[in-house]
Amino acid sequence: MTFASASVIVRRVALASVVLVLCVGVTACGGDDDATTTETTTEETTTTTEAAAGREIFVANCGSCHTLSDAGTSGAVGPNLDTIDLDASAVEMQVRNGGGGMPAFEGQLTDVEIAAVASYVAGSS
Repeated sequence: MTFASASVIVRRVALASVVLVLCVGVTACGGDDDATTTETTTEETTTTTEAAAGREIFVANCGSCHTLSDAGTSGAVGPNLDTIDLDASAVEMQVRNGGGGMPAFEGQLTDVEIAAVASYVAGSS
């Protein structure tokens, strides 16, 4: 074997090594993206499920008194919730304790149901 042949072989082995290292590196870097996508999708699914539960609870228990376009309700006894900007904690307190003509729902709805409807109303109004 000549010196030129050995040099070509060494260069090919070196090039193959570099390509292998790059392929492994690219593959390893791409793995985290899938976990983030799955995590985000799980959060979005949970949020969507909670919103659907909150909407269902609202329609069944609140819609006869309150208007809320997102829920398709047009009650006229209580305030129009489309025009009120409340955060979830304020809505939760009102649902739990009632007041101003509204009955208290604590004891009629579970804590989870109250939190779901409060989150839904705050996000929809």
